Amino acid sequence: MDTINQLLTDLVEKGGSDLHLVAGMPPCIRINGELIALDYPVLKDTDVQDMIMPILKDYQKERFEREWELDFSYSISGCSRFRGNIMYQRSSLSAVFRAVPFVIPEFETLGLPSDVKRLCDLPRGLILVTGPTGSGKSTTLAAMIDLINSTRASNIVTIEDPIEFLHRHKKSTVRQRELGTDTHSFSAALRHVLRHDPDIIMIGEMRDSESISIALTAAETGHLVLSTLHTQTAPLTITRIIDSFSGDKRLQIRQQLANTLRAVISQQLVPTIDGMGRVVAVEYMIDVPAIRNLIREGKEHQIYSVIQTGHSQGMQTMDQALVRLYNQQKISREAVLEYCIDRAEVERLMKNSFFL
Repeated sequence: MDTINQLLTDLVEKGGSDLHLVAGMPPCIRINGELIALDYPVLKDTDVQDMIMPILKDYQKERFEREWELDFSYSISGCSRFRGNIMYQRSSLSAVFRAVPFVIPEFETLGLPSDVKRLCDLPRGLILVTGPTGSGKSTTLAAMIDLINSTRASNIVTIEDPIEFLHRHKKSTVRQRELGTDTHSFSAALRHVLRHDPDIIMIGEMRDSESISIALTAAETGHLVLSTLHTQTAPLTITRIIDSFSGDKRLQIRQQLANTLRAVISQQLVPTIDGMGRVVAVEYMIDVPAIRNLIREGKEHQIYSVIQTGHSQGMQTMDQALVRLYNQQKISREAVLEYCIDRAEVERLMKNSFFL
């Protein structure tokens, strides 16, 4: 336990986001998107096991032995909280820890579009934060929940795997439920969540058709629901949700989505031009009438053009967001081309000195 605590402390002190432990390599940490090996000996199979197993509770060990993979949370007093994941590879244990600060970042410091703040005042509907792993989705959700907690007298219920940011009661009451500790599954927690009289429901991730269906129904029946998906753009998010269902149910889901979806915030973290950090690039789509109609009619492929021309309504595409950061001299041209959706589109925008 002393060794793992030291490695995790090193991670936080060096400003890293993730610690990687795998046999055949020294411990590595990710700093500003780059994996860097620490000055430790190469790990053996038994090293990883000796570090990980002592910090697991008995029920976590049983679950890991049964499922061969496990998400869990771990904390070091005065240092940080961590989201851990362990799995087998080549029949040996490997682990990744993500640092989760004790303090929730203030909303204004995240670099999100200003209109996102309005979403926190909505009485009902579905808000989705999407992006690849490590793009800051959990941080965005935590900041939005904290803003609601600070400004509204509401009952907030979260369902997470595992709990990452800890919320204390402010104007709202916050009940945080962790998979494996407080509930057996996302679907079971969601089936019972409405009995807790929630105003706001936060779902760590919509993982399957059942959780998506319950989330849509909750949003439809007067609750504000926030969740995440691992999708890259707003149109792909809508397609992913609808494709989670068989053909006979897709029409109903399409109608529910058109009626309940309030916004999709798609984000990714891009290295800054000075190489000293990362900045968030955000695609932002809201439920204007044109978007709702395209969802109902199954014309998701036309949604991107509505977002492209929707700046006056606060919307922007990922490519527009990247070019804006480039024009503000926050990221390099190479970064724009690496992280863009449509290379021809961003080159056209840069050539025309596009600026939002």
